[in-house]
This record gives sequence, structure tokens and C-alpha cells, in this order.
Amino acid sequence: MLLVGAGLAVLLLQALVAAYFTGWTAMGVQASGTRLARMEASEYWQDGHFVDVLPRVDPAFFAAARAWMSGGSPHSVPAATPPVVHRVAADFAEPPAGGLRITWLGHSTLLVEIDGRRVLIDPVWGKRASPFNWLGPERFFPPPLDFDDLPPLDAVVISHDHYDHLDFPTIRRLAASDVPFIVPLGVGAHLEHWGVPAGRITELEWWQEQTIGDLRLVATPARHFSGRSVLMRDRDCTLWAGWALLGPRHRIYYSGDTAMFPGFTDIGERLGPFDVTMIESGAYNAMWADVHLGPEQAVQAHTMVRGGLMIPVHWGLFDLALHSWTEPIERVLVAARQQGVAVATPLPGGSVVPGAVPMPAHWWPSTPWQTAAEAPVVSSHLSTVPAAP
Repeated sequence: MLLVGAGLAVLLLQALVAAYFTGWTAMGVQASGTRLARMEASEYWQDGHFVDVLPRVDPAFFAAARAWMSGGSPHSVPAATPPVVHRVAADFAEPPAGGLRITWLGHSTLLVEIDGRRVLIDPVWGKRASPFNWLGPERFFPPPLDFDDLPPLDAVVISHDHYDHLDFPTIRRLAASDVPFIVPLGVGAHLEHWGVPAGRITELEWWQEQTIGDLRLVATPARHFSGRSVLMRDRDCTLWAGWALLGPRHRIYYSGDTAMFPGFTDIGERLGPFDVTMIESGAYNAMWADVHLGPEQAVQAHTMVRGGLMIPVHWGLFDLALHSWTEPIERVLVAARQQGVAVATPLPGGSVVPGAVPMPAHWWPSTPWQTAAEAPVVSSHLSTVPAAP
């Protein structure tokens, strides 16, 4: 019996090791050589990692573990597959008449058509936000646009290296094309490891920019963190960023993942006003309010950057927090009404064309959710940020 037990233990250990290494490649690699030297020369690099725009208050481990083990909201996952707009290549054959069209493909994946250019932001076609194909948050619905129906792209833009924004299977497929990647400092190490040629990768730090024809892509500061290894040994070893896309006729802003910080005002003054903003609005909690905005601060960030129309993103595809899956959009709409902000709520796969935007459509089911008063989310160190209503 002892031998049988020992044999089973060995087999179990082997299975666990094999399972871990199935995600090894997807975890990426850390920067080295000239790439690392450039990172170390950045003013945002200190003591072996990038530093945030403000100090972070991280959640207490055991408190966070207890919260996750409690299961959070019973409505964190849809009871049925959410409705989507199924798109095909022909839908993008003609450019938008007004020069700007933004298609939300779920979570933070956005196909932006701006002034004759097409930019794909944080593309995720993979099944899970995880290094593993058998474990981790699973998407609520298939991609509204089949990967093979993607129109020709001028650039792929990445905000940071977390799995719900930098998706290994998607990058591997994009590597086979000739599209250039524009990413924050250090993220290029992952891309090269996965087969993207170095010549197609541009890495920027905050306030640096790259041009694609007459379109400027500016990396903007954000309050977040980075890292892909399971044990987070690479925490903050690549930079994170938001992005401003500035064309001859239109300006749009994508927040990436971020908490509240005074720099939104600076972004608006330097690069705004923006026709449209795409602001991270989900996956929040009071315990990690220093890395995510939450709905009320998302609307506040929109006003600080001088946004026109707001598209809430980073919600509705993965179960990444403890709130109801519909709570982010419900609370955004409440805050937006209070602050007089126009919000577009496209179905996944839906396109937003400024100037032709209908009133917010309540396409998601009515499920219980907590209000801002019941579950407030307020980032720390905000003495210079005007209080939200």
C-alpha cells in the first residue's frame, strides 16, 4: 500500500508539473540586454522595477483570500450567454463616413477606426484570462468577430502585460501577420519570445509617442501594476500605460487599467479634449482600489481628461472580481447621470459612431447589484483630486 500511495503521489506531482509547464511559454520572459538597459534608464524605474504614479495600498493577503473564498456575488457570472452582435469582415470593408468608429469586442478589446487608420487595442481572442487553457477566468461569450475576419490593421496597441490584456494565443496568431506592435517598455520581451520580430515592436514610456502616418499614438501615465508569472516574481518589471490616439480630425483616449490619480487632468490638458474615451470600469473592489477605478471614479476620470462620449470597458467578459457582472455598467450609468456625462453602451461586437449614438441601451439582464453607497471604491492618496459628486 505504501508503494501504491507513493506511486500515486509521484503521478500527481508529475501531472501538476506538466500542467504548470503548459502555461510556461504564455507567462513570457523578463527583459534583458539592451531592452533592460533602456528600461533601467527610465525615470520611472527604481530598484529593479517600475514605480507607480502614486503609492499603492495593496490588500491584506488573508483578508483578500477570505473574500475570494466566500465567492462574492452569486451573480458574478451570467446565468445565460449574453447577447452579442456577430460581425464579419464585410462590416469593416468601408471606412466610417465621419472618420471615427469604435467597435467593442468585449472587456478591453477594441477595434478603432480613426481618420483612415485601424488600430486594435488589447486584443483577446483566447478562451481564458490565464496562462493555462484549462484553468482561470473563462470568457462569457465567444469573440463577436472571428479572428480570421479581422480587417487589415495599421497597429496593435497593448496597455500592459496582464492576461486579460496581453493574450498569448492571440499574439501568436498576430505574429504571423506584418502588423506593428506599440507597447509600454519591457512588454516587447514577451512579444519577441512569442515570435513577433523585433523590428515590428515599438516600446514607449509615458508621454512618448509613435506615429502611424498622420496618427499619433501617445503612451499616457496610469496607476496600476504588471506581471505574468504565477508567483509574481516579475511584478512591475514591465511598464503599464493608457493611450491617446490623435488623428488629424479626431482624438480618443483609452485608460488601460488604472486607479484614480491627479494625472488625468494633465492628460486632458496636454492631449485633450477627446471625442471619445474608453475607460476601465469593472473588476474593482475597495481592497484593490489603488489599481482599478471603479465605476464612479471611471466617470470622474472621463471628465478630468475632458472626454466627450464615454464607452465603459473592462467589464462583461471575465469574472475578475467579487461584484455582480452587470454592476459596473449599472453604476457607471448612475454616476454619469449625476455628472451629465454621455455614455455609449454597445452590445459586445457593437460599434459606436459619435454623433449617431442612441440613448444607452439596457441590453444586459436586471440582476442584483450593490450601489456606490453600499460598496464604495475610492483610491488612496487623492488630496489633489477633486472629489466626485
